[in-house]
Amino acid sequence: MEPSRAAAEGGKSGASVVESINRGKEAIGNAANEAMDAAADDLESLRNDLNSLKETLTSFISQAGAEAGTSAREVSSALAEQGADMASSVAERGRGLVGDLEQMARRNPLGTLTGAVVLGMLIAALSRRH
Repeated sequence: MEPSRAAAEGGKSGASVVESINRGKEAIGNAANEAMDAAADDLESLRNDLNSLKETLTSFISQAGAEAGTSAREVSSALAEQGADMASSVAERGRGLVGDLEQMARRNPLGTLTGAVVLGMLIAALSRRH
């Protein structure tokens, strides 16, 4: 082979190698850019999913709190109503007992006085022990 032709072919080979390297660099750069774009898209999608999850969880907690508050109000209202009913029942029984004692005292005043004395002595005896 002639020296000028060998040099020309060597130059072509060198240029071909440089072009291959440049194409490889460009392909690697493009692949890296595409991977970064895909990762950014995935990250944005993940961020949106987490925000949606946060909103759902906040809504759930809010609803649970409201339901718990409603239940607590219902229970306290029911307990207050039962307490009022019991107090009214006790008051009625107390009025009935007082009425019965008054009638007994009118029918048998001596027996009532004797019962009061015995009850007083019993209370005095018990209070001395303590």
